[in-house]
Amino acid sequence: MMHQYISKYLDYVKFEKRLSKNSYLNYQYDLEHFSNNIKEKEITRIKTDDIEKYIKTFSTKNATTLARNVTTLRNFFKYLIKMNIIKDNPCENIDNPKLPKKLPEYLSISEVDLLLNIPIKNKYDIRNKAMLELLYSSGLRISELINLTVADVDFNNNIVNCVGKGSKERIIPINDYSLNYLKEYLNIRNSFIKKKNNDYLFLNNCGNRISRQGFTKNLNQILQHLDIKKHVTPHILRHSFATHLLDGGADLRSIQILLGHSDITTTKIYTHISDKKVKDDYEEYHPREKKEK
Repeated sequence: MMHQYISKYLDYVKFEKRLSKNSYLNYQYDLEHFSNNIKEKEITRIKTDDIEKYIKTFSTKNATTLARNVTTLRNFFKYLIKMNIIKDNPCENIDNPKLPKKLPEYLSISEVDLLLNIPIKNKYDIRNKAMLELLYSSGLRISELINLTVADVDFNNNIVNCVGKGSKERIIPINDYSLNYLKEYLNIRNSFIKKKNNDYLFLNNCGNRISRQGFTKNLNQILQHLDIKKHVTPHILRHSFATHLLDGGADLRSIQILLGHSDITTTKIYTHISDKKVKDDYEEYHPREKKEK
């Protein structure tokens, strides 16, 4: 009987809720795992105690998987209530496990310098250099960067105007170094244009706006060419921008505005990064912390 309800629920989330393929497969795996654990107990007889016993089968190190399972079960039983198959949700009083806070990755200043040391040999190098310099010096999201237009860059006032999440506009100051490379790129931008011009700032070889995937592909090629083994994404450059500002003495409110965070709580994650850096530096450089090996 349990498999029958699971099958109907999976059809529901696939065709009506239109879950992504990965989410659908996760739901399928979680529910089958639960069904095997509950040993085909009658669906109407499953109680909170059964859910709690099931939770105890998970390793304490696997909090993310457990949290996903609890969410899957909670939604599954909500569906059964909606279908008038059960009256109460046995997951109602089950709390999601607390997930460990994961600090965002970032690059050191020397690592950023290494990444931005792109040999300029052709127009693509000029464009990529301009994009990376602007990304790091402004803290833009990759979606914001690729949607910039030529008119969004104000060379007279050293600012970029961008549209972020929730269609909110913000103005970001950028340094002379980034502006110089933007000017270099604009001097050769017409060479990317094919049949029809468009207003987007950064173009691909077909004359269209460069895509997120296109930028990521170019970034990976740069990392390979420079023999940089560390994992680097556009968002890691954004984290690096914020972390380096904070380390340099910028206040949290200013960083919040620059990043376009609606809530300063989101920005506060960078204080934890700096706290960790202070601790790591202390342990590495304080003479009393150095242990004999």
